[in-house]
Amino acid sequence: MSKRITEVSKLKVNSFIVIDDEPCRIVDLATSKVGKHGSAKTRIVAIGLFDGAKKDMVLPSDSKVEVPVIDKRNGQVVSIMGNNLLLMDLETYQTFETPLPEEEDLASKITEGVEVEYWDIMGRKKITRVKK
Repeated sequence: MSKRITEVSKLKVNSFIVIDDEPCRIVDLATSKVGKHGSAKTRIVAIGLFDGAKKDMVLPSDSKVEVPVIDKRNGQVVSIMGNNLLLMDLETYQTFETPLPEEEDLASKITEGVEVEYWDIMGRKKITRVKK
């Protein structure tokens, strides 16, 4: 289960949403007042977690949206192969390839043998921080 359904009115800034099948972090949320002939509308501005693209959408406040289920896990960098890393999950000992993070401050701390926290989101993996 990589997604769940929730109401637009329950969303908050810095929570997550799925827009165009891309998991995104909400950066702005604005709800208009209920009008004479309709329901309140919510404008959502979000940034894609993997592509970094800005996405906008306007929905009625009582409509349903998909929210990604984020599995936060720990792993160890086994090897660095160009722009990809070979990570080993510290719980299941499975190894898998994942791209090197694009954030320069994060990428500069990654060396072989270092422990990292990664998120498994909708079958894709993203390194979020390097553990000390």
